Amino acid sequence: MKTEEQLGISYEYTAANHEVSHSYLKPIVDQFVEDVPPHSVILDMGCGNGSFLSLYRDRGWMLHGTDFSTTGIEIAKKNYPDINFILGDSQTSAEDLTKQVGLVDLVISTEVVEHLYDPKAFLRTAYSVLKPGGLLVVTTPYHGYLKNLALAVTGSMDKHFTVLWDHGHIKFWSAKTLSNALEEAGFRDIRFKGAGRLPYMWKSMAIACRRPL
Repeated sequence: MKTEEQLGISYEYTAANHEVSHSYLKPIVDQFVEDVPPHSVILDMGCGNGSFLSLYRDRGWMLHGTDFSTTGIEIAKKNYPDINFILGDSQTSAEDLTKQVGLVDLVISTEVVEHLYDPKAFLRTAYSVLKPGGLLVVTTPYHGYLKNLALAVTGSMDKHFTVLWDHGHIKFWSAKTLSNALEEAGFRDIRFKGAGRLPYMWKSMAIACRRPL
């Protein structure tokens, strides 16, 4: 596992507050994970301050979270001591993760993949830490023709693409491009749901897929 110095600049968290996005992301994620049984091992890759993962403490799951933000992990450990949190970034190897948590039944990653320089490596790691038949659920801001057209017509492109936001979005995924990346990583049974706002104007999207048996 990398040291704090090797992880470099990271997000700064000051509290264990929930994000506004949780209100529209969790119902969609719930639909994909409703059949995951108690005692399953869950890993949240890019867990931030742990607040999203904490919403699943009533499922009887064994919960683990990893993030490259030192303040995020510190806050998560303090506020959710019943969850195992690990400092690591998107380049943390599957070997490092499995040494600490073993193979897992479910990987969740919410609003992370759009921030990564090497998302394909991140997805390969997610694949490798899953048990055969294991489930991955990824959410990310939605991009599609109609939404992008509406942004252009209304002059909202600059605000939407967040180029002045330090640590902001550097990948802009559509359902097709993310599905292609997931297939390349080896995932199958890919399913899509939009999250928040009207159809095809969604704020985010969730994609679930499985590591084949």
